[in-house]
Amino acid sequence: MSKFRFSIDRGGTFTDVYAEYGEKIIVMKLLSEDPAYPDAPTEAIRRILSENSSKTIPVDGSVPTDDIEWIRMGTTVATNALLERNGERMALVITKGFKDLLFIGNQARPNIFDLKIVTPDVLYEDVVEVSERLVIHQVDCQINGNHPLLYNVDKSQIVEEWVKVDEEDLRKNLQILLDKGIRCLAVVLMHSHINSNHEKEVGKIAQQMGFTHISLSSEVMAMEKIVPRGFTACADAYLTPHIKKYVESFSKGFQDHLKDVPVLFMQSNGGLTPVDQFIGSRAILSGPAGGVVGYALTTYNEQTRQPVIGFDMGGTSTDVSRYAGSFEVILENETAGVSIQAPQLDINTVAAGGGSRLFFRCGRYDVGPESARAHPGPVCYRKNGYLAVTDANLVLGRILPEFFPHIFGPGQNEPLDREGAYRAFQELSKEINAFDPSHNKSVEEIAMGFITIAVEAMCKPIRILTEARGYDTSKHVLASFGGAGGQHACAIAKALGMSTIFIHKYSGLLSAYGIALANVSCEKQESTAYIYEKANFRAIEERIEALCKLCENDLVAHGFSKESLVFEPQLNMKYVGTSVAILVSTADLQVIYILASTADLQDSGICDFKYGDFEAAFLKRYKREFGFTIDAKSIILDDIIVKGTAKSEVPQAQEIARADSPPKIEKIASCYLDNMFIDTKVYLLNNLTYGHKVEGPAIIIDKNCTILVESDCLASITKYGDIEIKVSNGKNNKVVGTTLDRIQLSIFSHRFMSTAEQMGRVLQRTSLSTNIKERLDFSCAMFGSDGGLVANAPHIPVHLGAMQETIKYQIKMLGDKLIEGDVLLSNHPSAGGTHLPDLTVITPVFYSGVKKPVFFVASRGHHADIGGTTPGSMPPNSKTIFEEGAVFKSFKIVENGVFQEESLKEALFAPKQYPGCSGTRNLKDNISDLKAQIAANNKGILLIKNLIDEYGLDVVQAYMSYIQKNAEDVVREMLKDIASATKLKTGKTILESCDYMDDGSPINLIVSINEEQGSAKFDFTGTGPQVYGNCNAPRAVAYSALIYCIRCMIGKDIPLNQGCLAPIDVVIPEGCLINPHSDAAVVGGNVLTSQRLVDVIFKAFETCAASQGCMNNVTFGDGNSGYYETVAGGAGAGPSWHGRSGIHTHMTNTRITDPEVLEKRYPVVLKSFSVRLGSGGRGKFNGGNGIVRELLFRREQTLSVLTERRALHPYGLKGGEPGSKGLNLLILADGYVINLGAKTSVPVKAGDLYRMLTPGGGGFGFPSDSISETQEKKKMRYDELSFGSLNRYKMIQDSA
Repeated sequence: MSKFRFSIDRGGTFTDVYAEYGEKIIVMKLLSEDPAYPDAPTEAIRRILSENSSKTIPVDGSVPTDDIEWIRMGTTVATNALLERNGERMALVITKGFKDLLFIGNQARPNIFDLKIVTPDVLYEDVVEVSERLVIHQVDCQINGNHPLLYNVDKSQIVEEWVKVDEEDLRKNLQILLDKGIRCLAVVLMHSHINSNHEKEVGKIAQQMGFTHISLSSEVMAMEKIVPRGFTACADAYLTPHIKKYVESFSKGFQDHLKDVPVLFMQSNGGLTPVDQFIGSRAILSGPAGGVVGYALTTYNEQTRQPVIGFDMGGTSTDVSRYAGSFEVILENETAGVSIQAPQLDINTVAAGGGSRLFFRCGRYDVGPESARAHPGPVCYRKNGYLAVTDANLVLGRILPEFFPHIFGPGQNEPLDREGAYRAFQELSKEINAFDPSHNKSVEEIAMGFITIAVEAMCKPIRILTEARGYDTSKHVLASFGGAGGQHACAIAKALGMSTIFIHKYSGLLSAYGIALANVSCEKQESTAYIYEKANFRAIEERIEALCKLCENDLVAHGFSKESLVFEPQLNMKYVGTSVAILVSTADLQVIYILASTADLQDSGICDFKYGDFEAAFLKRYKREFGFTIDAKSIILDDIIVKGTAKSEVPQAQEIARADSPPKIEKIASCYLDNMFIDTKVYLLNNLTYGHKVEGPAIIIDKNCTILVESDCLASITKYGDIEIKVSNGKNNKVVGTTLDRIQLSIFSHRFMSTAEQMGRVLQRTSLSTNIKERLDFSCAMFGSDGGLVANAPHIPVHLGAMQETIKYQIKMLGDKLIEGDVLLSNHPSAGGTHLPDLTVITPVFYSGVKKPVFFVASRGHHADIGGTTPGSMPPNSKTIFEEGAVFKSFKIVENGVFQEESLKEALFAPKQYPGCSGTRNLKDNISDLKAQIAANNKGILLIKNLIDEYGLDVVQAYMSYIQKNAEDVVREMLKDIASATKLKTGKTILESCDYMDDGSPINLIVSINEEQGSAKFDFTGTGPQVYGNCNAPRAVAYSALIYCIRCMIGKDIPLNQGCLAPIDVVIPEGCLINPHSDAAVVGGNVLTSQRLVDVIFKAFETCAASQGCMNNVTFGDGNSGYYETVAGGAGAGPSWHGRSGIHTHMTNTRITDPEVLEKRYPVVLKSFSVRLGSGGRGKFNGGNGIVRELLFRREQTLSVLTERRALHPYGLKGGEPGSKGLNLLILADGYVINLGAKTSVPVKAGDLYRMLTPGGGGFGFPSDSISETQEKKKMRYDELSFGSLNRYKMIQDSA
């Protein structure tokens, strides 16, 4: 007898259900949150059983299970718990010295322009430090000590046991947690991914003491990098008990708690797992993963092998992914501020869905990222909601309420409210037309404008997922699904030049259908350090076989036969000495191995490694991802992973009858298309059969989605009832004039910024050095023909306003001498440079028929070494620029298309002519990174030319000017408001401030604001003269500080371009500290004086108290290696916020190297990395605390420090107390303590310890009026979901 099979996707807005009952298929969609029922999946099963059997099951009754064969589910329970921070109470157990490690994280702030720095809360409630220590074994370590050696599983990695676990102290501290009621732990110890003995010992003790859930980081995901591994273990301890509670609650809704019903949950990797093995760290992408499986197995054609873009548009967000015969998997991702190390499908989520809210801000149309969510939802949901994309589609006639479920309003029984949505648009249209009365727009034009912008926002990640990785977007099939996907698929395909759209008949609930198609999977992983070479092949094979056996044991234990199992070995591979690993699987080799033959696998014939030629696959992937391979570098394995799969019984698609008559037209609707309402035929999908063709414009209505077939598109029904749409005219030909249209203003703003961002992705992909590829210390931008900044992706604050000075200098110097095929290199401070290691590559953009450049593109990257007196080209005691490395003013690195390598080498080695100086110490990286910068510029040129081809040069340049004018207008309005408030308070519109460098040099500022014009003069007269040292800051740095401060004070997302500085006149006397002579040393000015400039500007405007005012530059090295880092400190408090502790502020935002990577690569031990309590200034709002960081040297080195705020405190404001000064101490091996001062370079020996105490931030307001941080802190929800490699890149780039 047939039983019901349920596949359910519980999403953020809707819960989708696909059920099978014999040959009958039932689908259903419910609101995920509804007062009418306690749990949407349970309610759906109850309704389906009631409606398809003789049983009547009450809403509050127990659901019988006699007729249920199995239940499969994808759920957002884990994701929501992370977003809302309502998981289980838990504590962190971590190595002594690192109690604040996860609080500090990578020390970067999420948004570089938010002065009120809001970072995600840590998941743990309390911390216990364990007295224990494992240290990487280094054969050249000069610290004496006969420490026991411990190995990893395959003995390819060795650690030394410096400190055993102090059990007595541990038990005492764990008891305190138990007394507080905490029963869940995450145990995270240094280097436990190599040897887990200490973690297991701690776990055993905790279990004996009564802790109910213990997540050992070495068991959750034994991968290198303690910070993301720690986050992952915390997420597991925080979420797994929460998930188990949900599962238990779900089970209680059924008879016998689903005792004999198999229940499987979808994991982030696209495989199902039994409910008892469903854990928090593998559950984050549980719902979206089902959609990827769904489109991959229904759209991809094995014969044509045409790659597919998955486009899943839901109510809250849009998921974009790619499938080309195998699932694209990543091993690290970030969700709601938590880094998760676990295999997961590369699903890129952007905040653009049907519920994305619509705004008119700063003269521009904005879509999202804020969401109306399920409650209250868009206006048309009848719950006093917000104007959103769904409302726009409804007003334009693209959604027909009579065909939409009547589930809205207080009683959940009303249709969508078109009249309410229209009234909301009328109100918004008044605001828009009042802003720009000369271009009055109708409600429909405004709604259509928002749809156009939403489409552009959704195209952006698709372009990046394809074009930025070397794929042709137009060669892909667009697989559209999700409740809102069909309304926008044709517009997206046209915009991207895609000719085919595939919409599955269950597209409205494809995630649920994908869960029905998915296989049960099990993954086993272990850390390793084998070099991939013939001598190690057998050992690697043995580890793969051992992991296969572990997978087999798990799957067989859950009732699967050995014969049904398939195994996929995966190697996480990278070049020795780099950090960018690529996960290579047998799918890359197009080989799959079955367990039955695992024991006696024969040589594949491809290479000596029995599982296939992984090296060739790695090199191919590396070449495609990064544009090059590295000769003479060995390949090392970071991890060995085996994915075991038990093949499921896949539902067979049923063929439908062939059409024998024209398709039935349900009605004629009026739909707004092509700037007018057009009579549009409406069809019901249920009435369409195989062979029916529907010409656009048309609307096809399904029970769970609406599909808009636009003009010039033809929809065909396949033999399985799916929809294939052919887009005949390829790219959409836009007719846009040069007259300002504020809808197009938003579109061009997207496109210009996308150009800069895609340049950055190419640079990151094709670069070689750690600084650019991993730390992402670079910026890319496009400029007008006059050198004015058009778009600068907000990467490095100190680069923001400086690059346009470089471009303008080149135009002034070379003018008409530039020809197509020329590329320039510059870094000199007098030519708009910041400091010498920042090399700027500039390429003019020529367009057919125009003699002069129509645009410029440029990329600025920090090179780790360009010569000078010290390794790293950051000497603390330099007196002239020639001591700091190679100098370029207007160097043609490419002339007439020819790369000038010999001349470049000569220039890079030129510093050796100066006493005590060397030429570049890393020529190979220099040349590789400069070629990568040239490649990034070429990408920008291609995108700009495509834009000109699409719109015309006059239109593109017109909108360049409009975007600059838009930024200028916003700044002028801000200055008018400030002038008005200042005049009311003081009777004048003049602001003044002064602050001092540690050597006593003043930076003086007088700001005179013209209230009527909204302009200002920033006069730095009175600033001290240039110094006999390197804290001189080039004039360009002052511009960067200005544009950064202005953007922060505006507090709104505006384009960053030369318009921001148009209302501002800057006066900087020649020869002063911030406008020195051309041969002055400047390396400290870029990293130190730039911070003080920001403090001075904010002090004048009384914006916030001083932050730490320093980047805390540390360099150490010898003839064999070198390392550079900047260390966080305290942020200044403001009028309504406490300063964040342990964070980078203002002009820098670089990430810090993970402690495990630091100790593995360099001869140091990180003894401590924690918050410096009490160092923030007290106030009504307290300044943030600084950092304590201790480095123990394991062999002789040279240590250099370049710091500030060691003599003078960061100021407080409005009665707030100053933050603590910083301190640099060297504790010698014999115990002597030496104060190193702010700037020095000293030799250190094995056993010496460097302790840095970074400054705190100043307080704001009188301490007597203090507001506690707990009082100020509110429970946060992280509404802006961001998943996937693209968003991870963006977060890393934003934090660089």
